[in-house]
Amino acid sequence: MRLFDIQSMAFHALGKNKIQTALTMLGIVIGVSAVIAMVSLGQGAQKLVSDQVASMGTNVLQVQGQNQWQQGGGGARGAADQSQVLNEGDVEAIRQEIPAVARATPVVQQRGQFVFGNQNTNTQVQGANELYLTIRGWKIAQGEFYSEADVRSAARVVVLGKTVADTLFVGSDPVGQTIRIRNLPYRVIGVLAPKGQNANGQDQDDTAIMPYTTVQKKMAGNQVPRIQQITVSAISSPATTVAKEQITSLLRERHSIRPGQNDDFRVNNLTEVAEAAEQTTAVMTLLLGSIAAVSLLVGGIGIMNIMLVSVTERTREIGIRMAIGSRGSYIRMQFLAESVILCMVGGLIGVAAGVGLSLGIARFMGWPSFISPEAAMIAFLFSAATGIFFGYYPAHKAASLDPIEALRYE
Repeated sequence: MRLFDIQSMAFHALGKNKIQTALTMLGIVIGVSAVIAMVSLGQGAQKLVSDQVASMGTNVLQVQGQNQWQQGGGGARGAADQSQVLNEGDVEAIRQEIPAVARATPVVQQRGQFVFGNQNTNTQVQGANELYLTIRGWKIAQGEFYSEADVRSAARVVVLGKTVADTLFVGSDPVGQTIRIRNLPYRVIGVLAPKGQNANGQDQDDTAIMPYTTVQKKMAGNQVPRIQQITVSAISSPATTVAKEQITSLLRERHSIRPGQNDDFRVNNLTEVAEAAEQTTAVMTLLLGSIAAVSLLVGGIGIMNIMLVSVTERTREIGIRMAIGSRGSYIRMQFLAESVILCMVGGLIGVAAGVGLSLGIARFMGWPSFISPEAAMIAFLFSAATGIFFGYYPAHKAASLDPIEALRYE
């Protein structure tokens, strides 16, 4: 008997009871679509985390001051003293004395009311030096960034985030315009490329950047120039761990911290944060895919159950075919073909449904969905393997029937 004949007979047998065939196939459809949807959403989450961490910059470390209360020392200093821990000397020492560091910038933060004409917005101001965009991996969409000379002279220049620019300058070019911040004029020299939300869901484009000296002298009014944070870029991703150790050692020495005493600063390695987040999302993706695969297993059990019922219903037919000379191997191949066809057709429908479900959920949740061709192929092949695995026992049972007993079956 040719393979084509076996397939034709299998399709003919499945077509006799279309509703039963469709319901049997439904378990495989649900299983395959669930696997694809869960894996796609999980990989989308991994991409989201990677993009958000990448938006913070390449090989970035953040040095932040800590007050005694944060350290658990029970001291009297409050949160306001947090910015009095680090200074420009620390930045210069990190930049010059640590080989693993490529660039460093002080960061001073203030909030300010930005006014242009009858438009205004309250936003976060980041004060930094001329290396800030390079460290953060941020691009300029319009205009230019300020120079080292602007930092030295505390020039009243500002670079706006996309959200701030769109709010203040509706339908007009912000570059070259003058805005007012705390009743002082500032010239807009550039607009940042959009970055979107960070890992905490905050709009990174709702910001403005200006020389840190300008923020200190014109906005904060500091008599003693202090900074709140130092943002550092290591020479490479592997070097971030070494840079963290070297920065810690250097600042403990500069701040006269004796052995056994707590640090008055904290060094955050964003590369380590990114790796931990990616590992977590990878585990979650595997977990979601495994849970979804259980439904595929349940669908296979359903197919075996229906095929066993089919063998019972067609016992006399099997007996007649055996009586006129059909071999047991042909009977086995036919029932196995029916099972495999059920799973493969269900798998194809499940792939299409899984892709549609992934895109639909992603759009509804505002979550990126990465359709993995590998996951779709594995789910489809697994559905075909399910047909062989769960279809073999009913097919073997049909092929093992005694022809005389089968002809007597009512």
